[in-house]
Amino acid sequence: MNPILIDFPFEFTTDRLLIRYPLPGDGKVVHEAIMASLKELKPWMAFANKEQSIEDVEANIRSSHAEFLARKDLRLLVFLKETGEFIASSGLHRINWEIPKFEIGYWIDSRFSGKGYMTEAVEGITDFARRELKAKRIEIRCDSNNVRSRAIPERLGFELEGILKNDSLSIDEQTLRDTCIFAKVY
Repeated sequence: MNPILIDFPFEFTTDRLLIRYPLPGDGKVVHEAIMASLKELKPWMAFANKEQSIEDVEANIRSSHAEFLARKDLRLLVFLKETGEFIASSGLHRINWEIPKFEIGYWIDSRFSGKGYMTEAVEGITDFARRELKAKRIEIRCDSNNVRSRAIPERLGFELEGILKNDSLSIDEQTLRDTCIFAKVY
């Protein structure tokens, strides 16, 4: 089946969160979250090391919106249900619809970290992928040194399938880094 014909909800909720696809106009709040979190994001995320205007982030959001509709990449934005505040970006990436398999990526606005929101979001996204998209494999990949990112799949019962040694360059391109591959299979 052509993935563009697959129907599924564009938003869903968990106990405390609303998780939905990106919409035009979301760039401002995403930009604010990036700016507030640069110190925490810079060691791990290449995008945080580039100067970005609100317009740059808005253009990225609009591209993500189009990719979601085309089923090429399923970026998801995370908001608090109670207040509507944007708190994180996540999504289902590196999609192979034939299996189907997905990779969950994520970052959180550091003003909201340490409250279990990202773990709750990843659990909700995992359930969504399994239930709505019939996922047979869900992966989470992260730098082996990113202790906070590693804790999420460990907490949620993802299996550490392996560590790829010297798999990537550090963000500053000065050292080789190892990549952990966590997965759930169904």
